[in-house]
Amino acid sequence: MRKRLLYILAFCASLGASAQSGSDAYEFLNIPVSAHTAALGGRNVSILDDDVTLVFDNPALLSNVSDKMLSLDYTSYISSSRKLATAFAKTINDRASWSIGAQMLSYGSMTETDASGNEVGEFSAKDIDVQGSFAYMLSDYWSGGVSAKVLTASYAEYSSVALGVDLGLNYCDEVKGLSMSLVAQNLGGQVDPLYETHESLPFNLAFGFSKSLSNAPLRLSFTFDDITNRDDNPFVRHLTMGVDILPSRNSWIALGYNFRRAKEMKLADGSHWAGLSLGMGINIKKVKIGAAWGKYHAAASSLVLNASVAL
Repeated sequence: MRKRLLYILAFCASLGASAQSGSDAYEFLNIPVSAHTAALGGRNVSILDDDVTLVFDNPALLSNVSDKMLSLDYTSYISSSRKLATAFAKTINDRASWSIGAQMLSYGSMTETDASGNEVGEFSAKDIDVQGSFAYMLSDYWSGGVSAKVLTASYAEYSSVALGVDLGLNYCDEVKGLSMSLVAQNLGGQVDPLYETHESLPFNLAFGFSKSLSNAPLRLSFTFDDITNRDDNPFVRHLTMGVDILPSRNSWIALGYNFRRAKEMKLADGSHWAGLSLGMGINIKKVKIGAAWGKYHAAASSLVLNASVAL
């Protein structure tokens, strides 16, 4: 029984871990929900858009989302693996907002074997995050936010439960076109482990800033990710760079480069276009559509699609 469990865990971990790999549980949280974030290199905590999917990156950004905004999101991953997500935002007053959201990475059906390699049937596997978020405008320039998460993993008949929290802070100067954020993601841990050992969540402390240029329809973004981890110097390996081309108020085109992903993909012999991502989005009245392409695993590229509507 234990050997079968280890086989299942190894198989799911090889699929579920993103390019920014680690030994933590629930690594699916590192795969972006937002198409805009995905287009900007897969890591961004500072862009200010009317986009409820950005709450998965930084709960403080919820302060910029319109009332009654609903999103449906889809990501193709590896083989039959798919990630689905949804989020809904509601403003309370001029300063406060809340949202609820969920994301699920389904690995599809897989063949189950015993320790001798004999097929004994099929099993399904999935990771789920259900979260509630709250954001508040602390002043005309500062906003803060918090997300509380319930995480579950289900691999065949084995399951685990964890509780997590995201904390975010954002500074915005609209006149200068400057936004800066500090985010602590996935604070918490497992309350019911998958087997005997309690695994940690993929904690991430990130700092980022975005700056709009005054003489061109461009916005530059720089995100320093996992800054508490100094095991993989040089420091540039923590950097994700992105640029938005903004043809109008209702559209964007984005390009990004993730230095760590590029390095790790090369080590995994998946260097083709490693670290590079791109995407675009358009607003049509109350409907917003975004799409992005990127590589989050050496085995395949991913397509991220968002559709949002103001109800």
